Amino acid sequence: MTFEFLFLILFNAVGFVLMLVDKQKARKNKWRIAESTLFSIAAVGGSLGILLGMHIFRHKTKHIAFTAGIPAIMAVQIVIGIILYSI
Repeated sequence: MTFEFLFLILFNAVGFVLMLVDKQKARKNKWRIAESTLFSIAAVGGSLGILLGMHIFRHKTKHIAFTAGIPAIMAVQIVIGIILYSI
């Protein structure tokens, strides 16, 4: 496996788990994970994990910043990946 593949697996797993943890904390009215943290994880490669976490845990699905922003980040990452691997 390449470093890039392992990097993506790690950050997507982290994003997925962070969505689960934030959902659990939201239910208990406890300290929450900052939205900027979730977007940062998505931006560095964890967008798929965040997106899957959103839909599986039904978390942040009413927030337009997430329902539009996370797929937009993922689309940009896909385009960059296609460009980098076609060179």
